[in-house]
Amino acid sequence: MSPGKQATEPEAAVVAAGVRLEKMNRRVRLSRLVLFTAIAAGPVALGVAVVSGPTTVAATPKTEPTTMRTTATAADPSGYAQLFVGAWLRSSADDAATAQARLAQSLAPDVELPDPAADAHDAHARLESVTAVRSAQREPGRWWVTVAAQYADASVRYFAVPVTADESGGSFTVTGAPGVVAGPGRAEVTKSPYGVSVPEGELSSTVGEFLGAYLTGVGEVERYLAPGVQLPAVSPAPYRAVTVRQVLAVEEAAAEEKVPGDGTTVRVLAQVEARDEAGRWPLAYELELKARSGRWDVAALASGIAQKEVRS
Repeated sequence: MSPGKQATEPEAAVVAAGVRLEKMNRRVRLSRLVLFTAIAAGPVALGVAVVSGPTTVAATPKTEPTTMRTTATAADPSGYAQLFVGAWLRSSADDAATAQARLAQSLAPDVELPDPAADAHDAHARLESVTAVRSAQREPGRWWVTVAAQYADASVRYFAVPVTADESGGSFTVTGAPGVVAGPGRAEVTKSPYGVSVPEGELSSTVGEFLGAYLTGVGEVERYLAPGVQLPAVSPAPYRAVTVRQVLAVEEAAAEEKVPGDGTTVRVLAQVEARDEAGRWPLAYELELKARSGRWDVAALASGIAQKEVRS
């Protein structure tokens, strides 16, 4: 090996070592700069700087899954009780293998089946329909459901059925035999708000023509509707003719001879007579009408079927 080459190798080693030392010094200066800046910024930034050295890589903390807690809505078991009473009344302890008996036992495993007389074939014994008419939750998970049973002779018996629901509201069980109870009382009817008699005129004519188109399919319903209101006619049309018998209103403006100013709104009750091949049917409709340009437009049905048009 030549002397020149031997002299060059130590020099190269010294230069390389100097380069590495300079890099280390730069890292130290950079760390100090970050630390001093963090101290000036506050304690939160200081915490970040301590773990953020030039050779430190901070892993992102694992995000814990969010637990969603939902409260189950108390499900009304009226339909369940109705199904049970129908099967129970149509079953017999003498023949527990029938479909109705098996259904009743599946809905109420601990409830004894009835034992109807063998010759019970009169009109009262023939069950026509079963309907749940009232339900009451006595405490969480426990209900009493009143079910009406109507027989072929038009007589009605009411049964109170105890039903238990699970916490989710998705499972029910009839926990005891039904009991015959008095039916719900008749509620007191308040005075009708429709106290203004509407004479023949623009308003009653609009009501009659609208209901005629709505129920018979003759004419276009849209021409009687307020702008932005959508209300399709009944289809298929159930009647062949509709006659207005009386129109009553809440507001006095509905009885005026002339149509009031634009935007005036009135609520009316229209009593009509509809006819089809099967006979004559008295019907009633609660409507809301709005004045526009000297005419009345139908703005809504009390049933909530009429909807505002969605405009983009």
